[in-house]
Amino acid sequence: MGRGGDAGLPAIGVIGRERELARIRRLLDPEDTDRSSLLLLIGEPGSGKSTLLDVAAREAGRRGLRVLRCQGHEGETELVFAGLHQLLAPMSAEIRELPGPQRDALLRAFGLNQPEPAGAAGEPERLLINLAVLTLLSDTACRRPLLVIVDDAQWLDACSLDALTFAARRLADEPVSVLAATRTDPVPEQFGAEFPRLPVSPLAEAAADRLLDVQPFPPAGPLRRQILRQAAGNPLALVELARATADSSASLSDTAVERLPLTARLERIFADRLARLPEGTRRALLFAAAADDPDLPAALLASSAAGPDGGIEAWLLAEKAGLVTLDSGRVAFRHPLMRSAVYQAASFAARREVHLALAEALAGNPDRRAWHLAAAALAPDETIAAALEATADRARRRGGYRVAAAALERAARLSPDPHRQARRLLAACDLAMHAGRPLWVEQLTAGVVAATDDPELLTEAALWTGWALAATTRQKAALSHLLPLAASTVDTAPAVALGAVRHAALVVYTMGDEDYRREALELLERIPADVGESSDHAWPRAALDPFGDRPGHLRLLERAAALPGLGANALNEIGACAWVLDETATAVRLYGDSLEHLRRATTAGSNATLGQALAIAQFESGAWDAAEVTADDARRVAAENGLDMAGRSATYVSAALLAQRGDTGRARELIDRAVAGIDPTESRALQARALAVRGAIATVEGDHALAYELLRGLFTADPDPMPLHYHASHYGLGDLAAAAVRARQEKDAARVLDSVERRLAGRMSTRLALLAHRARALLAPAGEAEEHFRAALADPAGEQWPFERAQARLEYAEWLRRRRRTGEARTALAQALAVFERLGARHWVARTTAELRACGVAMPVRKKRARHVDLTAQQLQIVRLAASGLTNREIGGRLLLSPRTVGFHLYQAFPKLGVTTRAQLRDALNDAGLD
Repeated sequence: MGRGGDAGLPAIGVIGRERELARIRRLLDPEDTDRSSLLLLIGEPGSGKSTLLDVAAREAGRRGLRVLRCQGHEGETELVFAGLHQLLAPMSAEIRELPGPQRDALLRAFGLNQPEPAGAAGEPERLLINLAVLTLLSDTACRRPLLVIVDDAQWLDACSLDALTFAARRLADEPVSVLAATRTDPVPEQFGAEFPRLPVSPLAEAAADRLLDVQPFPPAGPLRRQILRQAAGNPLALVELARATADSSASLSDTAVERLPLTARLERIFADRLARLPEGTRRALLFAAAADDPDLPAALLASSAAGPDGGIEAWLLAEKAGLVTLDSGRVAFRHPLMRSAVYQAASFAARREVHLALAEALAGNPDRRAWHLAAAALAPDETIAAALEATADRARRRGGYRVAAAALERAARLSPDPHRQARRLLAACDLAMHAGRPLWVEQLTAGVVAATDDPELLTEAALWTGWALAATTRQKAALSHLLPLAASTVDTAPAVALGAVRHAALVVYTMGDEDYRREALELLERIPADVGESSDHAWPRAALDPFGDRPGHLRLLERAAALPGLGANALNEIGACAWVLDETATAVRLYGDSLEHLRRATTAGSNATLGQALAIAQFESGAWDAAEVTADDARRVAAENGLDMAGRSATYVSAALLAQRGDTGRARELIDRAVAGIDPTESRALQARALAVRGAIATVEGDHALAYELLRGLFTADPDPMPLHYHASHYGLGDLAAAAVRARQEKDAARVLDSVERRLAGRMSTRLALLAHRARALLAPAGEAEEHFRAALADPAGEQWPFERAQARLEYAEWLRRRRRTGEARTALAQALAVFERLGARHWVARTTAELRACGVAMPVRKKRARHVDLTAQQLQIVRLAASGLTNREIGGRLLLSPRTVGFHLYQAFPKLGVTTRAQLRDALNDAGLD
């Protein structure tokens, strides 16, 4: 939850506090007879309690309530009745109307020159003051319902708290509501059991993401992930960290975001208790703050060894101050920002001393020791740089690409020799690429350019820059690096040229620009076939000319796939080659093998570029549930790492699934998001896919004229229609013909089909032949249609694309029924229906069912699959694993999610299934038919 903007900027409202807002509305609802008129919000600093109080005040004003407010201040906790005076200041006239003894006692409490009563000895009469507050609030509420709001109650003076809670306990049956907010450490004792407590917990991950999205400069990539981790759901921290890093986000490296700078406001909130602690306790806390979790045992020992005041007493004082928690000999900061505040409040000299002590304590762990020595370094140091390089090598062998890249980047910055610095940065580029971090790669290459003028190293840096630009939608900029690089090295360094063309091939495919495609093909033809491996040639040749030498492409693919010891990147590239050539089953297998490589790595995680490619192949091969999960995961990873094109492609898959399953509203929203803000000339492939999805939406909604108009956009309006995209456009042929028949545009669609068949004669894959025969059957004269329907369904290999094959079967059955060949039609319809039902393609199920009824088949009323449509594929997957007895951490390990994200999905799924505990999940799944 949070507010957007500084003074003068509009508020963005409240995000992620639906439960708290609902409870506050109940508090203000006089018709809710079961409500309590008292409520205490409890949360850590920055959790948004004050924002909720503001919302309550506005809502109360809208409902016609009078609002009285006060706020505790740390400097006024010893000022007697300071809080009460602030609350009742607007009621001076009403105070004058109180019964005399109460009025005088209250005014004396406020220091207003009232005579002391006899025998009072100058002391205010506490009971009279409390009664005065009770009378004042009760009388006011008789004229107009009243809301009393108390913020920062932990700092309200004790006398004011006594008076307010005394009155609140006696106003339960009157139109007075009391809403207070306090921190958790500790809750003032005046709030007894009669005050219901509402914890204001950290924001869920999805809400934290939304709050970042509405900031003036939303963070992205590693910076976004680090802000989410460091803020830990604290709304104020999310907003402040986003603003603090807005100007520097583009220049922050992956390692630079590990410890984000705190704003003055955050430092004040999270370190306000630090200065009051003894020096020994502050030093002990610095040891813990400087140590990563694996280093904490060493940090505790080093802290004790550093001085007698760094032992258990220091930690007990820190826990009492609310900075840490102690559990079974372990120390944990109460909030990640507490750790940052402790670390940043210390001088560099103090931090250096602690890191050196930790390095000595971790002498048996060279990886951790190297990082602490690096943190303590005052100047470039080749010894430390070499130790970090060795750390990077060990991490790389374990598959920890991000950790390895970060170690090499730090090693480069500590390298005294510029040439060695550039070499280490280039090695880090390769690792950062494997980790799927294009923005980081771009920053690393900028470091290479600054460090050296060596042509060989600058050439390699240009290659990496081109890859990074391509991954972040800057397609033309990427080609302006890659194609000139290939042209300048094709004769002198053909291996470099081949690498440049390999990267360029993906960009050219995405753009679909014919001039760039011809230029890249010409360069590729100049590179000798014996340069590199067959896998290096397979992808660019297929991507740049998929309908060219198909037998030659398939031979290259077969040789590349048979190479031993293929890594994740090679498998991904060969899988892309298979996908372009419509060897879809092979593509799914290769992509899956590549993903397994990444999942076995300890820190690599799921690569969004691979994920979106796998999701497309799964969708086309009929594995729709798997495609949904894969696309969701790819979108998340892409957003975290700045992989814009991969994120858009994954969003397309989700939109296509929703469209075919009948959820057209969400499908339209997602496909609009996929293409928003992108230049169509820089992404014809995505544009073609968007037209296909929008055409499917129009078809499902029954707007066949619009469907035809959209699908017709896949080809130009020339007398000899040309594809919008040289590859992607052709896969809309079948749907284009189907829409043409219903929109009465058969002649125009036939011109498109004639052009395609003429250009691709003898060069079509099995899949494309299926679609072309389907289109021809729909557009041909009645006497010629059956030949093409049979041709579309003849090749058993067509079962690789079950949805497209089922569409052809349905249309063939419709043709058969119209000719009274109902027996044959029923067989084809039954086959098509089985596929549509398995995929959940509701529009196609309904259409097929209607045809079966027209054929005289009595269709049973099918039991609705309760709740399945309410759960996303990922929620269903998580629920099934939870029902099997796995913990959130174990589920997260399998699905590459954080335990917190798993918990969030279960929190959403429980009410959909009507359960409240994990023990009920198995029965709920069984009852819903989802087990």
